[in-house]
Amino acid sequence: MHDDLIARAEAWLAEDPDQETRDELAKLIEAGDVDELSARFRGTLQFGTAGLRGELGAGPMRMNRGVVIRAAAGLAAYLKKNGHTGGFVVIGYDARHKSADFARETAAVMTGAGLRAAVLPRPLPTPVLAYAIRHLGAVAGVEVTASHNPPRDNGYKVYLGDGSQIVPPADAEIAAEIDAIASLNDVPRPESGWQTLDDAVLDAYLARTDAVLAEGSPRTARTVYTAMHGVGKDVLLAAFARAGFPEPVLVAEQADPDPDFPTVAFPNPEEPGAMDLAFAQARTADPDLIIANDPDADRCAVAVKDGADWRMLRGDEVGALLGAHLVRRGATGVFAESIVSSSLLGRIAGKAGLPYEETLTGFKWIARVDGLRYGYEEALGYCVDPEGVRDKDGITAALLITELASGLKEEGRTLLDLLDDLAVEHGLHATDQLSVRVQDLSLIADAMRRLREQPPTELAGLAITGAEDLTRGSEKLPPTDGLRYTLDGARVIVRPSGTEPKLKCYLEVVVPVADHAALPAARARATDLLTAIKRDLSAAAGI
Repeated sequence: MHDDLIARAEAWLAEDPDQETRDELAKLIEAGDVDELSARFRGTLQFGTAGLRGELGAGPMRMNRGVVIRAAAGLAAYLKKNGHTGGFVVIGYDARHKSADFARETAAVMTGAGLRAAVLPRPLPTPVLAYAIRHLGAVAGVEVTASHNPPRDNGYKVYLGDGSQIVPPADAEIAAEIDAIASLNDVPRPESGWQTLDDAVLDAYLARTDAVLAEGSPRTARTVYTAMHGVGKDVLLAAFARAGFPEPVLVAEQADPDPDFPTVAFPNPEEPGAMDLAFAQARTADPDLIIANDPDADRCAVAVKDGADWRMLRGDEVGALLGAHLVRRGATGVFAESIVSSSLLGRIAGKAGLPYEETLTGFKWIARVDGLRYGYEEALGYCVDPEGVRDKDGITAALLITELASGLKEEGRTLLDLLDDLAVEHGLHATDQLSVRVQDLSLIADAMRRLREQPPTELAGLAITGAEDLTRGSEKLPPTDGLRYTLDGARVIVRPSGTEPKLKCYLEVVVPVADHAALPAARARATDLLTAIKRDLSAAAGI
């Protein structure tokens, strides 16, 4: 085993085009570090519906130039097999370590395969790449990003020519083409021949952002903004200036791209502590709301003043607010969300007489809904201009929520007042998450197996009235690894995360509310129920 491992590592080393990862791997081989070599050579990073994502480093289980060249070559082979010989591929990238290198390698591989390639002019938000695909008539797009993962990670997200991310069976077909590449020496990588785009595509995206706002709407809400050390700042500021909103007050420490994300443990607005600097800035600047993007600016977080201090709105709260705002503006078309998001959007759409769809988790599914007008999921992702960007877009979502806050401000009201109105109208929909991060992935499989073999009959004293194993699929939903429990006045979904080593449980309770005076009691009841469901679910899953 040891000799075989060293032989595989040496074969990889002989082909590695990157001096940095060559040095790293050579040291491990020289030291005979079997544990570390095993971790890197026990398989290959799997190309799935999120593309690739992993820690930077040498070897096939890490993100590096060798892995990216293979991924790009597999994608090129897939495109040619599907009738796109000579087609155009557009490539975007964020400001993480190695992102620019991975984008350049992808362009070289596409060019070498006889496709035409173009790279965005600099690190830009993921939605700009998603927009560019259809705007430029590309047959595919690649975004080099690990979104809100830790600093040591990078990733590779693939879109097809319809402008939305790949779904099965394309992911498996591309993965098969990647596996068929025997040696990097078989992959032509010319030194030039691709195009570096100018700002015309960004200008076209920015011109399109105006379309999400209502003509003549109030534009008075004041914001504090954090880019979370990512690439959102310049594009968001330009969009806000075009729209005529007051210039956002920046969280200076997090305003500019920094691949080390020095002020946060995880560069994700949902993680504890990530918004602390934004809250501190808001206490001084006293804005109407706080807006945060994640590092590649496809997600948008919103915080509001609640009593004496600030709090993050949940993705489900923002999702309902934007849905209600679009209904009030007379939007038509389908409203859609993922199954793990709050059922409140369905109630809002139903009352407005609008069609409503539920999809599997991820914008690769939401963006594919026929006739989509608005889609969201609870993980801070909102698609408010599906004709422009068939993916979540943290820039246009920020514009729309700031327009809503401006309209409410003119009425002497806030986002929280509108949330109260929605609770009275449709019932208080309270959501929470039980999320368990593991070192050992087998713990997730064990928990799922335990729940399948010994399913709970009640949670928090509420009887389970329906239990679905989502691996079976249905007329509406393709199969996926997950469990959905319907309770009397509540809903629970349990699934392994698609992008991180986590087991995620999504909880929702719905408490009827007679009037505004009954809201505090309803909130207390919802909090108690969610706490009890978490406790009982943890016990049932053995986590």
